[in-house]
Amino acid sequence: MTLNTNIKFLRKKKALTQESLSEALGISRSKLAGYELTITPPLDILVKISEYFGVSLDILIKEDLSSYSEYKLRELLETDQFLRGRKLRILSTTVDAEGRELIEVVSQRAKASYLAGFADPEFISELPRFSLPFLPTDKKHRVFQVDGDSMLPIPDGSWIICEYIDDWLNIKDGERYVIVTEQDGVTFKIAYNRIQSEQKLLLCSSNPIYPPFEVEIEQVREVWRYRLLMSE
Repeated sequence: MTLNTNIKFLRKKKALTQESLSEALGISRSKLAGYELTITPPLDILVKISEYFGVSLDILIKEDLSSYSEYKLRELLETDQFLRGRKLRILSTTVDAEGRELIEVVSQRAKASYLAGFADPEFISELPRFSLPFLPTDKKHRVFQVDGDSMLPIPDGSWIICEYIDDWLNIKDGERYVIVTEQDGVTFKIAYNRIQSEQKLLLCSSNPIYPPFEVEIEQVREVWRYRLLMSE
């Protein structure tokens, strides 16, 4: 049956194990194994599978995805582009009179409005901005002010220079990032990449009194990699 083979095909295309996919769907591994063979999943599980892979139920049931060309398959699996962050929006930025990109500054006060305004060119243009000649010109940078003591020894109120990450699959385990999410707004944490296996990021503090927590990748709006601490 096409449905069964499609489930297995999509799982392997995402380089997922049966265990990781079954956990994401909230079912047992044995049930998933059955769905990949001859058993038809109940409607609620079909919907979960459809949403997880970003494929409509109609295509999932009727089409033989293994017969698709690589180009057609890439067009279909828009989830890949979402996970990489490339289909979310065009980054709003500012430039000087010569067209060179400037570095905008997001203070603790501005962070409260950043989630609502990060994609608004007018909001971004109203942020303080400057340039630094020693930073790579082929990367986009932004300054964020640290809020709180969760990332000691970088103290509350510090200013950090961060580099924009457009491909979220390149987030490296154990490195520090500013993550902008729907739930938590702007947060500065140590990240662990669980995107391909679980569609999540694990975020940790360097201060052990703060417990780690996970964020669904669909909640993420921007990712900035920590580069430099600005001294006063």
